[in-house]
Amino acid sequence: MAFNCTVVTPEQKLFEGTIVQAIVPGHDGLVGILTDRAPLLLKLGVGPLRLDAADGRKDFYFVDGGVAQMKDNRLTILTGEATPAGEIDFESARAELERASSMAMATEEAFERRQHEMERARTKQALAQR
Repeated sequence: MAFNCTVVTPEQKLFEGTIVQAIVPGHDGLVGILTDRAPLLLKLGVGPLRLDAADGRKDFYFVDGGVAQMKDNRLTILTGEATPAGEIDFESARAELERASSMAMATEEAFERRQHEMERARTKQALAQR
């Protein structure tokens, strides 16, 4: 069985359609969502979002933060950033990783920022290689 899914950023509605499964990057790991799932409100982290259509097609997106809600067979993903995997350039992601790796870590906040930027770049690299 399928369910409805919508992915929205502040700039646009990036996806709206029917899917059979979603793999969502939660703040503490990937979460699989199927039809008839109990209601869920999930804080998103950095990672790949995978949306599986009934015809076997799989769409991948880079996501950084936001929330996902599953209720009454409707998944709504609100995120500050979502980029289709096909629009991610591997070399740009590699350069981002190099910049992040060279960031100073003088404070705990700077260390956390560096880790976040490195995770973003690694996720983009992985998606760009699909």
